[in-house]
Amino acid sequence: MATRRTRTERDRSRRVLSQNFLADPAAIARLVRAARPDPDTLLLEVGAGRGQLTRALAARCRHLVAYEVDPSAAAELARVCAIVPNATHRQADFLTAVPPAEPFDVVGNIPWSLTSAVVRWCLVAPGLRAATLLTQAEYARRRSGDYGRWTRLTVSTWPEFGWRLVGRVPRTAFRPVPRVDAGILRVERRPEALLSPATLPAYRRMVELGFDGAGGSLAASLGRRYPGARVAAALRAARLDAATPVGHVWPEQWLVLFRLLHAR
Repeated sequence: MATRRTRTERDRSRRVLSQNFLADPAAIARLVRAARPDPDTLLLEVGAGRGQLTRALAARCRHLVAYEVDPSAAAELARVCAIVPNATHRQADFLTAVPPAEPFDVVGNIPWSLTSAVVRWCLVAPGLRAATLLTQAEYARRRSGDYGRWTRLTVSTWPEFGWRLVGRVPRTAFRPVPRVDAGILRVERRPEALLSPATLPAYRRMVELGFDGAGGSLAASLGRRYPGARVAAALRAARLDAATPVGHVWPEQWLVLFRLLHAR
């Protein structure tokens, strides 16, 4: 009979926290290149682990604040930060952190079970310039439209944020090895929003209306709030068939629909 492997405290912590540490130097370099930090950047690293990315990121930015909640990993991270003059260690839950008042970027090989929560934190942080996150490949592909479909979150935030899949990392680059590959997702605040701040709430309400599925089609959903003839004309202008599934409507087409439906 095979001997059953005894799980250590570190093994159990990794499972609870969804921790898969980057072990491949090429993958680390790929993520750093995708983040594009510059010497004037304040950088927050989320899920810093034992500091695999920390040194490389700190070498490219003005100051790095590395967050790691797991005590066993954070102890090693603290030793790394102690010898990197512009890096600060935080043994804390990143999701409870108060966003800096000054502009900043976020980078991280984040715990995959917390992906949605980390993304939400980034989107509501006023000073965020860009977030470069290593996520499950499927999540990165869905959010960036790589499947040819677009999610509600991506569309609703599109006037303010661009979403891109900027790289992929094979599962073999991690320890322990996860079941799936990873994608590098970059969420970047636009220098100037595509809609005025005053119109953003109305745009988001229109997107919610379109995605809620009531009515059986995008035209029928939008027709519950806007005149049918106006909806039909806007769909034609956006080059959309009335039967197009809502997820196949590009973010740019949503903007066309909004401008036409709200034209004075």
